[in-house]
Amino acid sequence: MKRLGATYVIILVLFIIWMFFFDTNSFLIHKELNDDIKALEENKEFYQEEIKQDKSFIEKMQDSNEIEKFAREKYFLKKPNEDIYLIEHEDSVKKTKKDE
Repeated sequence: MKRLGATYVIILVLFIIWMFFFDTNSFLIHKELNDDIKALEENKEFYQEEIKQDKSFIEKMQDSNEIEKFAREKYFLKKPNEDIYLIEHEDSVKKTKKDE
């Protein structure tokens, strides 16, 4: 009788080890998949925030004054009778070895 009980215990232990490590639905695979899901949900939140920002930018760019402001600031565009002066502060300019 003891031998039969020990056989069942060994089979049960082998079954648990098999299910935990080697089965296609094992605990380790589920853990990896849950980690992947968590990372994808974080990416989803990030991209949803980016979409909100882009939508507000597109909405803002419907105004011609905003388009002009953006073009002047981003691409340094100017009207034909204007001059542009770029003012750089010491802390915003990268120093080279020659400057030191």
